[in-house]
Amino acid sequence: MTIAIKPIDPVGRAFFAGEVSGVDLTRPLSEAEVAAVHDGMDQFGVLVFHDQDIDDAQQLVFSRALGPLETATGDIAALHERRVSMDLNDISNLDRNNKVVARDDRRRLFGLGNQLWHSDSSFKDVPAKYSILSARTIPPTGGNTEFADMRAAYDALDEATKREVHDLVCSHSQIFSRGILGFTDFTDEERVKWAPVRQRLVRRHPRTGRLSLYLSSHAGAIEGWPVPEARAFLRDLNEHATQRQFVYTHVWRPHDLVMWDNRVTMHRARRYDHTEARDLRRTTLTNEVSSLEQAP
Repeated sequence: MTIAIKPIDPVGRAFFAGEVSGVDLTRPLSEAEVAAVHDGMDQFGVLVFHDQDIDDAQQLVFSRALGPLETATGDIAALHERRVSMDLNDISNLDRNNKVVARDDRRRLFGLGNQLWHSDSSFKDVPAKYSILSARTIPPTGGNTEFADMRAAYDALDEATKREVHDLVCSHSQIFSRGILGFTDFTDEERVKWAPVRQRLVRRHPRTGRLSLYLSSHAGAIEGWPVPEARAFLRDLNEHATQRQFVYTHVWRPHDLVMWDNRVTMHRARRYDHTEARDLRRTTLTNEVSSLEQAP
């Protein structure tokens, strides 16, 4: 079979979120298949692969075929507490014994930040390129993931706002995003680890040339602006960018694999019954260079 990609919503969002068929991710991809995935990502920003019953090793083979991975340093689990290798992010509510964690567990409370609109690893000097999320165990209801098209959101701005945002630089930090939820339980080491980093507010895609807003709950300041004004402006931009016409909601099925381009999307997880197991594994490709090195 040959890889085919069709829009999930051909009427409302014909160029955002595509469904992929004709590929088996349990085996290594050919060069042509890798190229097709990259081309699909350039067009749709989000790709959905159904019925991919893969393990961690197979997910890593697929991910590395697309580019270099970043190390999973964005969580607060100590090395001896991790369920998966440092090449994967453990997107679950399970402890190392595969038991659902308590409602007030520190790791769970930190993970609630995933319910805020964000871009993965924007709090790192070199942020994420692709995120690749494999669903292993899904709760009966809830736990959807929403994706916002930041290219379409940028295109819909008025010309004056486009000029205003074009050269702005923001500060991103997980300390800030978790503080929005009232989570302030950080060690001194973690506060150093997640000190703010600088990211452009507008990015140009290196292959398509399209401009997009680079927003995230991690963004808490704009260089040269008073903090209250910056946060009010960023809030307005986030509200604009996450209007329903820009958003695709993915309803998970077991063995779905969903990948997205963090340079052109934001996403957030939705609530689910915290007593039900939810186990997903994420691999993340690094952007290789800072957003500051890619002038819009």
